[in-house]
Amino acid sequence: MITIGVSLKTYFSHARTLEWAGAVAEIARRHPATRSGAATLFVAPTFPALVPVRDVLSGSGVILAAQDLSWADEGAFTGEVSGTELREIGVDLVEIGHAERRSLFHEDDATVTAKVHAAFRNHLRPLLCVGETTRASRPGAADAVAEVTAQLDRGVSTAVADGLGGALTVAYEPVWAIGAPAPAPDDHIVAVLAGIEQHLATRSELRGSTVLYGGSAGPGLLTRGAGRIGGLFLGRFAHDPAAVEAILDEVAAG
Repeated sequence: MITIGVSLKTYFSHARTLEWAGAVAEIARRHPATRSGAATLFVAPTFPALVPVRDVLSGSGVILAAQDLSWADEGAFTGEVSGTELREIGVDLVEIGHAERRSLFHEDDATVTAKVHAAFRNHLRPLLCVGETTRASRPGAADAVAEVTAQLDRGVSTAVADGLGGALTVAYEPVWAIGAPAPAPDDHIVAVLAGIEQHLATRSELRGSTVLYGGSAGPGLLTRGAGRIGGLFLGRFAHDPAAVEAILDEVAAG
C-alpha cells in the first residue's frame, strides 16, 4: 500500500480548507487506487479545521491528521493542544518534528521525543519527520541514512523505554529540499528510504512502521521511483486537488 499525506500548513483560509477537503474526499471515494486499498490518504489541516474537515472526510477513507500536539496531556499550558483532545475528536495521526517547528519554534530533540511519547500514550500514530539538518550541502546517501536513523532513534527513545512503542510513519524531508522547486534526486531518495526501512526492520518494537518522502514531493516521483518509494508527504504541490488525483493515478498505474 502507498501512503499519500498532505499538510495544509497555514496556507488556506478556513473556507478554502473545507472546499479543498471536500474535493479530495470526493476523489478518494471514487478513485480506483483508494477504493482498492492500493493507496491510503491522510490530511493534516490547521487545528480549528480539524472537526469540520473530519466531518467532510466522513465515509471517504481519508485519515485525519494533526500538524502538531503538546507534550502534555492537560494542565496550564496556554495555546497548546493535547494528544488527549486530538484523539477525542477523531485524529488518528499527528505530525511531529517538522523542520519548520525546529527552525522557527526552536523545538529540539528533547521536545520531539516528549511529543512522540505523548502521541503513543494517547493512541495516536506519530508522523515523525526526519532529515538532514543543514542547507549548506547535500550529503551522500550513507551519511544521510546515519543522520536520520539517529534522529529516529532519539525520537522514539523515551516512548520505547516506557513500553509505548508501536507503528509510526517516518517522513524523510531533507531540509535542503523543503520549499525547493524540485525534490531531492531520485537515486538519493530511493537510497535513503531503503536505509530507513532497513533500520526499522531491526526495531521490533516499531513493527508495522512506514516511510514516506517529503521535501518538494509531487506528481511523477512515484513513477520515477518504480515501486521503490512507499509514499509521499505533500505540501504546496497538493494545493490543487488534481495533483492528488494525478498521484493516485500513478499508484493505480503501478
